[in-house]
Amino acid sequence: MLFSVLSGFIYTILSPAINKLPSKIIGWVFSIPPLGIFIYFLTFYKNISNGQVVRETYSWVSGLGVDLSFYLDGLSLIFVLIISFAGFAVFLYAGSYLKGNSYLTRFYIYLLVFMASMLGLVLSDNLITLFIFWELTSISSYLLIGFYHSKEKSRKSALQALLVTGGGGLALMAGLILLGIISESWSVSGLKELNEVILAHKYYPAAVILILIGAFTKSAQFPFHFWLPNAMEAPAPVSAYLHSATMVKAGIYLMARLNPALGGNWLWNDMLLLFGAVTMISAALMAFRQTDLKKLLAYSTLSVLGTLTMLLGIGSDLAIKAFIIFLIAHSLYKGTLFMIAGIIDHKTGTRNIDKLGGLYRIMPVTALIASAASLSKMGIIPLIGFIGKETVYASALEFTRFGYLFIALAIMANIFIVYITLATGFKPFWGNFKETPKKPFEAPFGMYFGPLILALGGFILGIFAPVMVGNLINNSEIGIIAANLNIPVKLWHGFNLELLLSFLTVLSGAALYFSRKKLIKIVSKLEAPSFLKPSVWYEHLLQRTIDFAGYQSRVIQNGHLGIYLFVILTATFITVYYFAAENITLQLPEYISMPPFYELIPGLLIVGSSIMAVKSATRITSIVSVGIVGLSVAMIFILYSAPDLAITQFSIETLTVVLFVLVLYKLPKNVPLSGKSRRSRDMLISVAGGAAISIITLLIISNPIDPELKKYFSENSFPLGKGQNIVNVILVDFRALDTLGEITVLAVAAIGVAALLRKNREKEGVI
Repeated sequence: MLFSVLSGFIYTILSPAINKLPSKIIGWVFSIPPLGIFIYFLTFYKNISNGQVVRETYSWVSGLGVDLSFYLDGLSLIFVLIISFAGFAVFLYAGSYLKGNSYLTRFYIYLLVFMASMLGLVLSDNLITLFIFWELTSISSYLLIGFYHSKEKSRKSALQALLVTGGGGLALMAGLILLGIISESWSVSGLKELNEVILAHKYYPAAVILILIGAFTKSAQFPFHFWLPNAMEAPAPVSAYLHSATMVKAGIYLMARLNPALGGNWLWNDMLLLFGAVTMISAALMAFRQTDLKKLLAYSTLSVLGTLTMLLGIGSDLAIKAFIIFLIAHSLYKGTLFMIAGIIDHKTGTRNIDKLGGLYRIMPVTALIASAASLSKMGIIPLIGFIGKETVYASALEFTRFGYLFIALAIMANIFIVYITLATGFKPFWGNFKETPKKPFEAPFGMYFGPLILALGGFILGIFAPVMVGNLINNSEIGIIAANLNIPVKLWHGFNLELLLSFLTVLSGAALYFSRKKLIKIVSKLEAPSFLKPSVWYEHLLQRTIDFAGYQSRVIQNGHLGIYLFVILTATFITVYYFAAENITLQLPEYISMPPFYELIPGLLIVGSSIMAVKSATRITSIVSVGIVGLSVAMIFILYSAPDLAITQFSIETLTVVLFVLVLYKLPKNVPLSGKSRRSRDMLISVAGGAAISIITLLIISNPIDPELKKYFSENSFPLGKGQNIVNVILVDFRALDTLGEITVLAVAAIGVAALLRKNREKEGVI
């Protein structure tokens, strides 16, 4: 499984070579990884359907309990198959849709990284690695949504998606850490055995709220829903893959996976129930006035995501079954419809449903595929969408805790879903032909093959549901409620109340569609106050953050080096004084002996040179005085038997003085720019700094450092580092990364200086 997860990252290395192939086959070549992953995981189908699980663990950061652990059960297998199968269709589709785009290879790299991240997320059996893959999906989706980076709307939408889901990711990280602390386990699959321990812990409410914030932002639950419709600025392949089949399902997966560990408490169940129901109905209502194909589909996606969350909140055996079937059905038909919307936009030049009609005469294949997906979305037999909708109604009817409120909400939401389906899947193709900005023609095979296989998948799974997905669904429920329900999956349950409600839903949705123009005139007069719109609050918060950042920059980054040093040194000294006063008692030496005269000489030179550096009227004199201070310190190193440090000090001081002289000798005469008050302040800071260093020295003398490290270095410098100079061995071997970092900084600085000098010489015409 590790190779399957990493294959997407590995395949990106081949992208430059693939880009040199004929454009007609690039999409087919890039579709190899998702197809191979789909076939590979299909080999696990039989064993997983029989209740087995597969585990793989690779040591990673073992000291922190972070391993590359992977866990394949029914729930994760369903998500893996959706990710890889939909990925195969989208990769094929993208090659034709973006044909001729100069950034096509870059697009596929982003898509491969996203697919690999999603696979890692749903297969991870470690909380920390799950979070890492979670964040990788946010980053790669940001790049995909903003793929048309020359458009301001694309950049804004990508940033909005990143900020919302990234902010939720921070909350999720805190929640997962709390969960690990509560359970004392980082294993995702092992959490279901610790449900009682987790529920009884005082951190449980905080962990639940933080985890749900992360899940709600990713799956676009109210009030974080607004980023998803705005993300429709992305290319159609991105919308089909991220915003229908995969990314938005990441939050749904997380809630389902953690349900056995966190469920069984009103806080978890009622929050899922409440926010899921609100998202389901509000998204359906908000879609009513939309005319953009992709935004209509986006709002219907929001409604379905709310339905899935609500089903998890209901938590009954039938609701969990409905959750899984509806999840599969939605991924298939919605991915198809997003790609159909892309074809329509690509071939006609518009996505406005009021400007589309009669395209079936010109685009018969596309119309047929759209009709098949739309019938599944409406819940028409024999497609899998029919099974999903009937099971949702059955579970809502069974849930009578709030009366029949939730079945009423589910019916209302599905009425609007039928309306959206008629507007997106049928209206563009049927009725009178309308002139479009571009002369339409049928999509090429490479463009409609992807949506075709997804639509066929919905048809085949609907007819053969008991055989193809029955056992897998039953064993997937173990990952959600830690129990095997063995509820049969049937296409036909006979004439019952659910069938009647489904029939009435379709009729009501059709009636709503045909009376759309009259209703829109009424609804258009209704407008929610701006303070009730989460998107307005987002924009307000973003603007206030930018304003605060500007104010902070003006105050702190004011361009005065003296102010920067003042703030840094003052904060440092206060910290030293506070630490010394609160934690440690200084122990002064019992007596102070007079040092030999040869030790007094460098000390007197240091004091005298320091005074000279401050009082000097010229820069050169100040630089030379500072150099004498450094050389006097080197003399002290020699007196205390540290010749290597002395040599280093001599080299640094000599180089520093030379560089200062070369740079500063052309500057004008040093004139006093500060008054007595500022000089008095600087003197106080200097005295405070000297006192702080003295306190630190006395602290070290009073509280000797543990000699274990010193002992280790002295014993191992020669055997391990092959050097007798302990300091050199520490710098080169034991602290090699520190030294490498310092060298890198110096190298970057040197390159920068060289570039500036070269640029200056070019301006002067020297080069």
